Amino acid sequence: MKRITELDFDNTYSRLPGDFYDDARPTPLENPRLVCFNPDAAALIDLNPEEANNPELALYLSGGITIPGSHPLAMYYTGHQFGVYNPDIGDGRAILLGEVRNEHDGKWDLHLKGAGRTKYARVFDGRAVLRSVIREYLCGEVMHGLGIPTTRALSIVGSDEKVERETTERGAMLLRIAETHVRFGSFEGFHYTGREDYVKLLADYVIENNFPHLKDGNDKYASFLSEVVDKTAKLLALWQAYGFAHGVMNTDNMSIIGLTLDYGPFGFLEEYSPEYIPNHSDHFGRYSFGNQPAIAFWNLQMLATALGSLVPRELSQEVVFGFRGLYGKYYLGIMRQKLGLVKEDDGDPMLIKGFLAILEETKADYTNFMRGLGDFPAEAEGEKVNTVEEYPAFKEWAAVYGRRLISEGSVDAERKVAMSSVNPKYVLRNYLAERAIRKAEDEGDYSEIERLRVLLKNPFSEQPGFDEYSKPTPPSERGLVISCSS
Repeated sequence: MKRITELDFDNTYSRLPGDFYDDARPTPLENPRLVCFNPDAAALIDLNPEEANNPELALYLSGGITIPGSHPLAMYYTGHQFGVYNPDIGDGRAILLGEVRNEHDGKWDLHLKGAGRTKYARVFDGRAVLRSVIREYLCGEVMHGLGIPTTRALSIVGSDEKVERETTERGAMLLRIAETHVRFGSFEGFHYTGREDYVKLLADYVIENNFPHLKDGNDKYASFLSEVVDKTAKLLALWQAYGFAHGVMNTDNMSIIGLTLDYGPFGFLEEYSPEYIPNHSDHFGRYSFGNQPAIAFWNLQMLATALGSLVPRELSQEVVFGFRGLYGKYYLGIMRQKLGLVKEDDGDPMLIKGFLAILEETKADYTNFMRGLGDFPAEAEGEKVNTVEEYPAFKEWAAVYGRRLISEGSVDAERKVAMSSVNPKYVLRNYLAERAIRKAEDEGDYSEIERLRVLLKNPFSEQPGFDEYSKPTPPSERGLVISCSS
C-alpha cells in the first residue's frame, strides 16, 4: 500500500489533443479539513488507509497541494439537458486530477468535485456544498453494495468557505473514483461542432481503455455502441428493480461505460410510485422514476446520432432499438430473483406487473415489502405476509404466486435466504442522509456519515443495532425536497 505521494499515475486523457480538455488547477478551500475517508475506495488505488492520519492529506485531496504525477484538467463535453441541447457545459466545477494504475493494472480516475471555477464554469462559482457531497459519498457506497455500477468516493474535504445556494452554506470537495468519466455528451460536443475526427479519436480512446476486446474486431464502432446499449440496459434494469431514481438523466450525466454518474437530486422509492420525482426542478416529470427506461432509450439515440460518422444510421438505429428487449430481459431476470423465482414463465411479466400495481395501490414501502416477501409461506398461499394481506387484490395475487412457487418445488427456508441476498434490508433513504447532514453542518459531527457508510456497504445483511435504519421514513420527515445543488 502506498502513501498519497507514491501513487502510480498514467494520465492517458491528458495525452489527447487539447480540445478534449482545459488544463486547470483546483482553487483551494478556506481552512480545509478531512471530513470522511473511505478505506474501501482507497484500496482501489493502492492507497494506504493509514494516510487518513496524514495531517496534509486534506490539502492533497482538495487541490491545495498537487499530488506528484497528477495532471489536473477540466474535461470538455456538452449534452442534452431536459431534452434541449446545450453546447456550453463541460467540467465547470470538477477537475480530473489524474489517472492512477493499481497493482492489478486497473486504471482509476481521480475526479475532484467542487474544485472551483474552470473554463467551462459559465456564471457559476464552481463549488460544491457539504450536504451535496455527503449525499454522493453515501449513495455511491450503497449502490456499490447493491451491485449497481457506480462511481465511488474516496473522501470529503470540508471547509469554512461560504457558498451561496438557496441559503449560505459551507463549501466542500468530493474526490470521486471511476474507471472513466467519459459521457454520452463527450461525443456530442465534437459531433455538433463538426469535428468528426475527434469523435473517432474519442471512440478509439474509450475502446482502447474500456472495451479493449473490441479494438481489433470488424465493425468495432457498431460493436462499441452495442456494448454501451447493453450496459445501459443493465444499469436501468437495476435502477428500476431497486427503486432508484436518478433525478437528472441528461446526456452529460450518462456514463459511456454504464455507471451511475453525477448524484444530485436522487432518491430511493419509499411508497412505490412510477410518478416519483426526486428533483424539485423537474416540474413536468421528465425524469420521474417510471420514465427512466424511456429516457435512457432517448439518450442512446442521441449518442447514436453523435456516432453517426462511425456507424451508419440504419445500423445504429437497429442497435439502439435493441435496448428495449435487453432492458426487458434484464429487468425480468432481476425481478424473478427478487420474487424468489428460479424458472422463466410466460406469465412473469403479468405477475410482476400485478405485484407492482398492488404496491402502488396499497402505498406499501417498496424496500421493506420486497424484503418481507421472503417470509411468504408458499403452502399457505400468502395468508400471512407483510402488511397488505387484507387487500383482496393481494390475496388474489398471492394465490397465483403461491401456486407458482409450489410448481417450482420452492422450499420456503431456502427461498428466503436467496431472496434476502437480493432484497436489501437498508437503502439510503433521504431522511437518513439528511440526519447525517444536519449533524455535520450544525454540530461538526461527522460520525453519522461513517456509521451510514459502514451500514450501507452491506445493505443485504441483518446488522444488529441498526433496526431503526430499515424503517420507513417517519411522517414528520417525509416530503424532503432535493435540488440539483443538493
